[in-house]
Parts: sequence; structure tokens; C-alpha cells
Amino acid sequence: MKAGQLADRLTLWIAEKVKSAGLKGAVFGMSGGVDSSVVAALSRRACGEDTLGLLMPCHSDPQDEQHALAVAEKFSIRTKKIALDAVYDMLLKSFNVEGDTDDERLARANLKARLRMLTIYFHANRLRYLVTGSGNKSELTVGYFTKYGDGGVDILPLGNLVKTQVRELAAFLGVPQEIIDKPPSAGLWRGQTDEEDLGCSYEELDRLLTGGKASGDIKAKIEKLVAANRHKLNPPPIPDF
Repeated sequence: MKAGQLADRLTLWIAEKVKSAGLKGAVFGMSGGVDSSVVAALSRRACGEDTLGLLMPCHSDPQDEQHALAVAEKFSIRTKKIALDAVYDMLLKSFNVEGDTDDERLARANLKARLRMLTIYFHANRLRYLVTGSGNKSELTVGYFTKYGDGGVDILPLGNLVKTQVRELAAFLGVPQEIIDKPPSAGLWRGQTDEEDLGCSYEELDRLLTGGKASGDIKAKIEKLVAANRHKLNPPPIPDF
């Protein structure tokens, strides 16, 4: 499907999901990345002025905010900034967290994502908006998202698109090239990149998902991620008795 046709169909899909939920518009986080930029542009097309982009820095790279604001200006998207640094610091202090193991760093990173989720839902409730997530098929397949964090959304317009397709759609919509080209990052800690966490490039992951082609090492890494994160894609298990 060509990018223009895809953009039109996704725009209609978002509008229908908002209407069928009996709500007024769409709210989403704007991280300055390509996925959230595409979601923002599509939501603006679907819901007009009933869209709200939330900027939620939490010890974040200032460039991410600059990119998010550039997208908001480009597509005339209403924004609101809620700095989460102080809340995040207060929670960590109350948790009496010490040390810097990999598990502790991951727990802190997931806390940021979950603070953003509750912030978005607060605004969704008060405005009667639908929470529009930016997860794509590449990330969803391997479980590369925070459970009840960026995975806590109402709809996922990009959920059937691999990263390569999202970039093509971004180019069609007019997302600034600098955002399309920059290394994908969830902004969870300084210097963090998605591909380093995944252990492969999005191009390698997309080739496996779309054509089943990957080197033995890459395929093994991805299969391990899928198995470890399968629980994120399913409802909490309950006893069958």
C-alpha cells in the first residue's frame, strides 16, 4: 500500500475509533521521535483541533523537546509540557533506591514510562480524549515497550507497520528529515538507543518480520526477546478453575 493511501486509511481509522468510543479527540505523548511524530500528524488529520500532544521530559535530552515542538509547529498541534523530573526524583527518594545494577537501571527507566502513562490518562479523562499510542509492529512483536507504560494506551495506529514503513509514512506526511534519520531512542537514560537494547538494527528486525530473513545470531536474539516478553501482549493469566 502506498504511503498516501495508508495515511488516509489510518486517519479514517483513528477518527472512527474516537467516534465509536464516544469521545471527542486524541491525546498522545510527543517524544521527538519518528513514531510519536507520525501518530501526532495522523491524529491531527483525524481529529482536527481536538488533539493534544504532551511533552513529558524526565531528565531528558533537550533536543527531544526541540524536535517535538518542531513537529507540533509543523502540524499545528496543541501541546502541553509537564516536567516529571521532580516527581520521579521524589519517588526514587521515597523508595530508598541505592546501587546501579542493570535491573535497577531498568526499573528506573520503566518508572519514567509509567509516569508518562498516568499523565496522559489524566488528561485523556478530563478532556474525553482517546489515548493514542506510538508502538509499531517491530517493537510490539519483540515486546520492546514498558508494560503499563508506553504499552498502556487505547489504540495503536502503527501496530501493523514495521519501523521501515513508519519512516516511509513519516516522509510522506512531512515529518522533518532530521527526526526521521536520528537514532531511535526511548529516552530512558543518557545515550540509550533502541537498537543497542534490541541487539540488532531495525532494518534487520524488519527483514525478519516481513520476509523471514536474518542471520542465525540475529534470529536467535529476536526469538529470545519474543519468548521473554510474550507476557506483555497477553492479558494477565487467571486460573482455569
